[in-house]
Amino acid sequence: MSQHKDLVCLKPQEFVGFLKQNRIRKFFFVYDPDKGIVRSSHPQLQPIADFLLSDKRDFMQHEGLFFQITRNYGTLQGAFIHRTHRGQGSGGLRYWHYATVEDFLRDGLRLAKGMTFKNALAGLWWGGGKGIMVHNPAVELHEPNMRASLFQEFGEFVTSLRGCYITAEDVGTSVIDMANVFSKTRFITCIPYEFGGSGNPSVATAKGVVCGMEAALEFTGLGNLKGKTVAVQGVGHVATPLIEFLFEKNVDKVIAWDIDVQRVTRVKEQFAGKPFEASVISPDDVSIFQTDCDIFAPCATGAILNPQTISSLKAKIICGAANNQLEDDDRDDQSLHERGIVFVPDFLTNRMGIVHCANEQYGYVNHDYFIERHLSKDWEYSIYQTALKVLQASRETGDPPARTAIRMADELSLENHPIFGHRGQQIIASLVENRWHEQ
Repeated sequence: MSQHKDLVCLKPQEFVGFLKQNRIRKFFFVYDPDKGIVRSSHPQLQPIADFLLSDKRDFMQHEGLFFQITRNYGTLQGAFIHRTHRGQGSGGLRYWHYATVEDFLRDGLRLAKGMTFKNALAGLWWGGGKGIMVHNPAVELHEPNMRASLFQEFGEFVTSLRGCYITAEDVGTSVIDMANVFSKTRFITCIPYEFGGSGNPSVATAKGVVCGMEAALEFTGLGNLKGKTVAVQGVGHVATPLIEFLFEKNVDKVIAWDIDVQRVTRVKEQFAGKPFEASVISPDDVSIFQTDCDIFAPCATGAILNPQTISSLKAKIICGAANNQLEDDDRDDQSLHERGIVFVPDFLTNRMGIVHCANEQYGYVNHDYFIERHLSKDWEYSIYQTALKVLQASRETGDPPARTAIRMADELSLENHPIFGHRGQQIIASLVENRWHEQ
């Protein structure tokens, strides 16, 4: 096994142990566009830089990846910054568990890249970034004092990055967690209402997913949501309001699953009396993909559409809130296309989370046009119209939808911010020049 494989195959806590042995607390990997290489802050970590550069699936010349081990609780925290032409890398903080360092890196790379495309297609002057905090199994996940400490340290970490990354709420985090991050940094959105923020964006995200579903139904000639059966994977912060909106649209039935017993119990109580089924499943249960339904909505973690699950699908349309639903963008997008299953790219339809909170600094008005236009059917760049445009272009060119949407978003993401230009890249260069990892 090569040296870089030795490191990325480690469990996250084994990697933390390796870092401590080498007296490394903060480290980075930065792409050098002039030389076409990935630089590491430490020679001991250059094998990971080489691994990133050799990867042809998830690494897309990400401008900078920054990491630290927390002073308390031995937790690995990271900020993944993909592309900042349109503005600072913006994306939520995920608190999750990973089997290996490679899994952790790949998730961050994919999520940051997805935010670049999401922000570009939404017309926001933000780049793509993502924060990840890896759960240390040695500490209790929900202990309040521990969480407060970890999220405050993440706030300090974000502050140290001098604004090249803007964080927010994401999977595994809460408004309380964001308040703790906010106590240590100004580079954050989705902060609680009482601090002048926009709060939890889950409801807005759910509304955007409904718009994507309606566009796909229009495109396929299947009418509207009335009388349809929708299968929802996950019943978390976004999926629960999504289910509520689906019933408002008079769907015939909603079938849902989650790995969390408490969540399933809660939604069963919430939707009692509705044509609703909910079950607890194991994380590796793929039988759910065989469910007879009109629309399958992934609303949990990513990479759930792969050769095994795609071959089982009976849905006509895939449209959900989860990020990075395709395990391999090219392979799995093509497979869905060949099977005649309409896939609405996740970074197109779940944009409302970032739309809802990205521009908090401009204040709030009732019925905000700059937010509500994304949910309309008339605005040229709304979720509905953009989804129709992507699906129609896909039909005309023969390219699958995600590839089509990425091509559109990629072009938009290279437009420099009209006032500050490619400032995120300049900040990253300054961090490297100032030897950020030694501070």
